Amino acid sequence: MEIPSQEIHIKIDTPRSSINKKKKIKLADAEPIVLMSVLSTLHAGYFRISLSLCSQALLWKIMVNSHSELPSVVHYLMWYLALTTQVSLCFLYAFKCVFLFDLVKEEFVHYIGVNYLYAPSISCLLLLQSAPMIEPRNVLYQTLFWIFVVPVLTLDTKLYGQWFTTEKRFLSIMANPASQVSVIANLVAARGAAEMGWKECALCLFSLGMVHYLVIFVTLYQRLPGGNNFPTTLRPVFFLFFAAPATASLAWNTICGTFDTIAKMLFFLSLFIFVSLVCRPNLLKKSIKRFNVAWWAYSFPLTFLALDTVQYAQEVNDRLASVLMFMISSISVLIFLGVMLLTAANSKRLLRRDPVLWSATGPKDK
Repeated sequence: MEIPSQEIHIKIDTPRSSINKKKKIKLADAEPIVLMSVLSTLHAGYFRISLSLCSQALLWKIMVNSHSELPSVVHYLMWYLALTTQVSLCFLYAFKCVFLFDLVKEEFVHYIGVNYLYAPSISCLLLLQSAPMIEPRNVLYQTLFWIFVVPVLTLDTKLYGQWFTTEKRFLSIMANPASQVSVIANLVAARGAAEMGWKECALCLFSLGMVHYLVIFVTLYQRLPGGNNFPTTLRPVFFLFFAAPATASLAWNTICGTFDTIAKMLFFLSLFIFVSLVCRPNLLKKSIKRFNVAWWAYSFPLTFLALDTVQYAQEVNDRLASVLMFMISSISVLIFLGVMLLTAANSKRLLRRDPVLWSATGPKDK
């Protein structure tokens, strides 16, 4: 006698509420993970972006003041864009200091990364100098100036002091093109002090920046170990070679109130170094194969040079100087727009962990 087999289908309905709860739990867990991954990849080198925006805002402010036919709305738009970017980066980096302080300490002892800790202060000082609604004699302006300058002086004491007191941190070992960021910070601060009428403070900051610029420039000119260990992907930072004298020329012009012989000498030096770099495209060929945030190092040095050409054209009042001003300013704006579009197109690649920054703390470690 055969018993007929029957298939039994059991269907278990999962309540939708439990599925929704699981999804909510997963989303809630994912949000802090995404935030922490962003913070772990963020470093002070990203302030190159705000540095370029703030320098462009200052360029447009000076150009609008000297050429009334230019629309002032461009200056306002650039300044508010720079302000938004700077505030966003500062908030993110502040969160990193709170939650991932060990990574910040690694950045502080890195022979390249420590130099970009000046970048937030430089951006804030440029943002303050390009502000359309605050006068330099204002109490708020002076208060903000000291808030932004104190970190620069603190880093100066740490960085410059260890170059001649710490055995493993001599300048001949640690020197690299990014070391000039500290010089630019002091020179931008000197210009801000001169705008407020604090001539003695401006001369102090200017002398501090220029003395160390000469030391760094001579050290790098000799091609000592620090410069030879500079990564290929960071070669756009070579544009800092002409950014430092260009900023010095701009600061000295503000201190003296006129574009005198010293300002012209510094301007011609920066122009010569710029032409020398442009005539050697093979030097930068390997660094432009893949997008990197270091590409923003092309933008702000050119903007500082453009600022010098504007001041030089106003002083000389010559047709050739006006043509030079138009050429350099146009190149500066085009490079800025180009890098901004490339950054938007490569936004996924932008937040990747930098292998250069976390690979070694010094040239010998590599």
